[in-house]
Amino acid sequence: MGKVIEEKLAILDAGAQYGKVIDRRVRNLRVLSEILPMDTPAEKLRSYKAIIISGGPESVYGENAPKYDPELFSLGIPVLGICYGMQLMNYASGGTVRKKEVREDGQYEISVDNNSILFKGLNPNQKVLLTHGDSTDSIAREFKVIAKSNSLISGIEDQGRKLYGVQFHPEVDLTEHGKEILKNFLYSIAGFSGLYTMEDRKLKAIEYIKKTVGDKKVLVLVSGGVDSTVCATILNEALGPERVYALHIDNGFMRLNESAKVRDALEKQGIELRVVDASQEFYSARTTVEGIETPFLMTVTSPEQKRKIIGDTFMRVAQKAIGELGLDPSEVYLAQGTLRPDLIESASHIASGRADVIKTHHNDTELVRRLRQEGRVVEPLRDYHKDEVRELGSQLGLPDDLVWRQPFPGPGLAVRIICAEKPYITDDFDEINEKLNEFSTQDISATLLPMQTVGVQGDGRSYSYLVGLSGKKDWNELFRIAKEIPKQVHKVNRIVYIFGDPVTWPVKEITPTYLREDVISQLQKADDIVNEVLLKYNLIRKLSQVPVISFPVNFGLEGYRSIGIRTFITNDFMTGAPAIPGKDIPENAVDEMVSRILKEVEKVSRVVYDLTSKPPGTTEWE
Repeated sequence: MGKVIEEKLAILDAGAQYGKVIDRRVRNLRVLSEILPMDTPAEKLRSYKAIIISGGPESVYGENAPKYDPELFSLGIPVLGICYGMQLMNYASGGTVRKKEVREDGQYEISVDNNSILFKGLNPNQKVLLTHGDSTDSIAREFKVIAKSNSLISGIEDQGRKLYGVQFHPEVDLTEHGKEILKNFLYSIAGFSGLYTMEDRKLKAIEYIKKTVGDKKVLVLVSGGVDSTVCATILNEALGPERVYALHIDNGFMRLNESAKVRDALEKQGIELRVVDASQEFYSARTTVEGIETPFLMTVTSPEQKRKIIGDTFMRVAQKAIGELGLDPSEVYLAQGTLRPDLIESASHIASGRADVIKTHHNDTELVRRLRQEGRVVEPLRDYHKDEVRELGSQLGLPDDLVWRQPFPGPGLAVRIICAEKPYITDDFDEINEKLNEFSTQDISATLLPMQTVGVQGDGRSYSYLVGLSGKKDWNELFRIAKEIPKQVHKVNRIVYIFGDPVTWPVKEITPTYLREDVISQLQKADDIVNEVLLKYNLIRKLSQVPVISFPVNFGLEGYRSIGIRTFITNDFMTGAPAIPGKDIPENAVDEMVSRILKEVEKVSRVVYDLTSKPPGTTEWE
């Protein structure tokens, strides 16, 4: 880096989903930052020039609230509290925080006092990401309000003590001027000089690989997505092809002809890829979770169990492949393209000691964690986000068609098939459905669907209802309603538009669904159609990710299932928004996807379009 940088910022981790994003944003603004536990003693914090307190899933008044040293607010060091961090500084100073009728999960417009140094140079109205159930009720005597979202407090400051708090997340893309807000804090309030520069990503990754692997060999698991492809390429460059064994495991949940496409793509990069067809082994797989054996994968409906079985089976198949290659297991490291968001959402201690489990990623199961503890896993991308991986891929000379490939999860279509034995109907199903009438208009109906999807609300995992909107295809109105529903109906985390005739009856039936070959084949065909249309309209680079989902709601057609199209636009892959038809994606493209799926794929009842931002809905549905 040239010279030692004395100026450092401390990020106190309260269990944020976006903790590493804060770190990256700060470093991009040329300030050296370090992520520390929330309970770091104030005395240790004196050596830092400023402090940021992250968001987190707990309540500041709850018994599980992260412990902290109250002296940190009296050090005279500038502090920026984000979300939970703002509530904590207010609560610790005598203000009140409570859960109100309204929660906010998504992008909202707030008003700010641009006389505050924090909002210097900004317009009085700002679009920001809010994700919270608790709200600041009354502010402590020393503070003044500097931002509001309707009646809710969104920003506070105490200039005397250099304490600033925002209820929203300035570190993510959905806060349009978040970079300027962080820059105001770092430079105008904290007085950083901006002398820090990022180390070269490629050299840093190569140095890590050489230090970790030493003179041993590496078996790298390659799914064909950008993460594992970049991982294999950087390993090849660091160690040489004679020490890197690239393995593609066909788990039976790949896209149509995906395994052949992966082999061709990597061979063009000079990487010899071994393909193992382990589909039957996966279908009949099971694993042990916390000492209890799971059912077979083909009979499982729980998203978490599916992910854990698949993740552990990957590891077992890989270990078997090591033996078949004639290699000594003690001389071989397992490599995978794990990213920072995977670890954060899986609540890995590597990323955060306090983050809530949003979903267990296949590359962070119990077995993987055990192999890590044994020092057997090498993950050169584990501090990276998707945009950084693409940057590294470009540095490595990978072609654009590989670098910008649509991301595809390791477990494949298995996590895009929503499995269920029976409809999900709680005691308050009819009551929630009745409440949805408040959001219906003359042209648009809202109805509760009897299933759950995974979401992230208030930095915590939610597993909640899906709502379908039907009727007139007025996208502005549909997106407006979709934003309002989770704000007021807290047991809902995802909203879709249902193509076709309006759904005006209670929907309470599903087609029992498991990971069977006929179900997988149905989704493969629908997914292939969507990707053909994306290529036709040149949308692969514009849309960050487009999962296609099979879900069991049959809308009255027994034995049928429905297909969901989830467009997603993001840079950080921790937050993002759906593509708006007519603006981000041509309406003709969407209509072509829908009509072709209904015409060419058997037993599809309805096609739906996901209207949900992240948060409250995760990128994938489970």
